[in-house]
Amino acid sequence: MQIDPIIIIVVAVLLAGGVIVWGIFSVRTEKDIIEERLNNYEREATSFLDLEEIQDAPEMQQEKRPSLIQERLDSLVSERNFGKKWRQQLARADIKLTVSEYAALHVFSMFGFFALGYFVLFGQQIVMAILAGFVGFFAPRLYVSRVTSSRLIRFENQLPDTLGLWVNALRSGYSVLQSMEAIARDAPEPTATEFKRVVQEVQLGIDMGDALEHLVNRVESEDLDLVVTAVNIQREVGGNLAEILDVISHTIRERIKLKGEIRVLTAQGRITGYLISFLPIVLALFLYGINPGYMGNLFENRTCGWPMLGIGLALIGIGFAVVQKIVDIDI
Repeated sequence: MQIDPIIIIVVAVLLAGGVIVWGIFSVRTEKDIIEERLNNYEREATSFLDLEEIQDAPEMQQEKRPSLIQERLDSLVSERNFGKKWRQQLARADIKLTVSEYAALHVFSMFGFFALGYFVLFGQQIVMAILAGFVGFFAPRLYVSRVTSSRLIRFENQLPDTLGLWVNALRSGYSVLQSMEAIARDAPEPTATEFKRVVQEVQLGIDMGDALEHLVNRVESEDLDLVVTAVNIQREVGGNLAEILDVISHTIRERIKLKGEIRVLTAQGRITGYLISFLPIVLALFLYGINPGYMGNLFENRTCGWPMLGIGLALIGIGFAVVQKIVDIDI
């Protein structure tokens, strides 16, 4: 029995990818160990570390010390500019993955989508399988972006109530740090997690200004930036922080209300943009599924079909970006 060469190539690529992924997952540098221990520290209810755990830390680091090959493999990912950017994106999404694991997830997703498209969806059409693998490569980024956006919206909607809790704590005689501890205890997620990180960073010896700056980097919100700026100015020149935060809270509530009204008014435009952008793609896949011979020339003809597909996708992307820019109104 003669085996299809494409199947051999796919199996070889999957094996090579598996070896690379195994190497990436096995990389545990000292920096990763420290970050993992800090994440465990964040999940603890108390602020004190177990003495036995601290004494065992050097032994754990010695056991998990990677080889020279593993260190070089990790440096290819985590020390690059895109690796630092991925680290920031994962922090904003509050996804407990290292940069190496996130890179491995890209590899898994790409080969998974390729295999799904080649063996299941498109009847062993290599071109469509490559397109599916291309989509799979960006699937983790789309998921992280979606989680980040959802988390940011929840944080901004909770921010007025958070400031109200902060103001009440300050008027009760709490310090700024004690007020943030109260927010970390009583506020809903994700506000509680973010303020808990600030409190723990200050307790670990980081300056409050730097800890608040880290908070702004994790939560990319203009409203939060305004609050942090007010807190930093009050720490330098003094003043009634409770009154300042009360005024900012009222301003943010009005901005959220106005954003909601604008979002309702632009809903039709946003839905139209989604419909116009994705309808041709869905229709093309549907026609290819029910009549491969009719649409096959478009996907198999490299002289005319592929340039037409590229131009069509480019125009769809440009149209989608223009529509989103039109309905994105800054306040």
